[in-house]
Amino acid sequence: MKVLLTHGYFLEEDPKEKEIMKPYPPLGILYISSYLNENEVENEVFDSTFSTKESLFKHIRSYNPDVIALYTNLMTKLNILDIIKEVKMLKSDCKIVLGGPDVTYNTKNYLDNGADFIVIGEGEVTMLELAQALSNGSSVDDVDGIAYLSSSGDEVKTKPRTKLRDINELPVPNRAAIPIEKYLKAWKDHHGKSALNVSTQRGCPYTCKWCSTAVYGQSYRRRSPKEVVKELMDIKENYNPDSIWFVDDVFTVSHKWLFEMADEMEKQDLYIPFECITRAERMNDEVIAALKRMGCFRVWIGAESGSQKIIDAMDRRVSVDKVREMIVKTRESGIEAGTFIMVGYPGETDEDIKETLHHLKISNPDFYTITVAYPIKGTDLYNEIEKEITQKPEWNLSTDRDIDFKRTYPKSFYKHAIRFISAEMEFYRYKLDRRLYGPKSFKLLGKIVFSRIFMWFYKKSILQNN
Repeated sequence: MKVLLTHGYFLEEDPKEKEIMKPYPPLGILYISSYLNENEVENEVFDSTFSTKESLFKHIRSYNPDVIALYTNLMTKLNILDIIKEVKMLKSDCKIVLGGPDVTYNTKNYLDNGADFIVIGEGEVTMLELAQALSNGSSVDDVDGIAYLSSSGDEVKTKPRTKLRDINELPVPNRAAIPIEKYLKAWKDHHGKSALNVSTQRGCPYTCKWCSTAVYGQSYRRRSPKEVVKELMDIKENYNPDSIWFVDDVFTVSHKWLFEMADEMEKQDLYIPFECITRAERMNDEVIAALKRMGCFRVWIGAESGSQKIIDAMDRRVSVDKVREMIVKTRESGIEAGTFIMVGYPGETDEDIKETLHHLKISNPDFYTITVAYPIKGTDLYNEIEKEITQKPEWNLSTDRDIDFKRTYPKSFYKHAIRFISAEMEFYRYKLDRRLYGPKSFKLLGKIVFSRIFMWFYKKSILQNN
């Protein structure tokens, strides 16, 4: 039994990501590769990030796998569907297995489009048992956590997979299976320092309505500080990156774990600069001090909106004042603060957007990202707006990002709102730096004015239609 693991993301096809150029290794399939190795199942990883589809298909022909397992998310969905078609022509007897966040609530669609099996939830144990069942010809019905089509074309789902209780039992990702040096070089060439990613936890105990928990569920499971530090020391010895990105949803969710982690790093004389994501209510002076002691140079503190009304609608369970306070305190400590902003959430008005701008000016984070809200299937947000969907292209030609729903104003309004907020913030920072006059400032003023004009136009069109 030969298993080929890949993920269908090709950096060369993504102009925006090529400009940003912050690629990270695919930890999910590297965990599965390690687990298969530990259980003596032959496997290879084809890391598509710096490659091409042509190279992938060439590798499939030469490696001749019995099973191809593909990690699937919103970004890679359309590529995955193309790869399935090509593989069916190249090697019709090869079984195609899909896993990842996009498959859980789209099992039938993926099966109808050529996938043989869907792994629902965590992949390590399920992938092992499925590979063993296919190898020895036993019934796949005994494998928990999969979906497939019966001989009559009906969808079959086996018993849900029980989540791993102790994730310390998992081997570390098989980073040796991919060309890590390409990631390090990409970062070094474009940002002056290299970076790699590490996972310390699985699941998120919070209930934000727009967020998908399709793989790890609404849970909290953490590797011990000793195991994490051991992995970090191994990474430092073998790859010596300049920084680490902890991919965990809420890095400081457990203060007990965090303080033990800080102590363990100090005990092992380990220092690696890192950045992470957390929530404002899981931050305080002690937490900020611990992060600084550990080497944290940047914390991303979720906000999503500066309007308490919208934050409550999202079920974020945090006050906007707390978010502002923690962004300011983080920056005052010498750690950079980043935040995330979302516009176009159901019920959001122009006043809410002005509150978001006010929030950004008060907290003045070092970095922020802005997106227009979109509903991911399986989330509470999707369930709430499903009856108000106004645009839903054919499933196999689109992703959830293309779904639109009835909002306070048209989607175009929020796209101009992003331009407005971005220009206003840049101009605000110009004023703080006392660079009020000059071509750049006048250009920004023009963007602000034109964005507001377009926003007014779309607001007026709604009022006229009503």
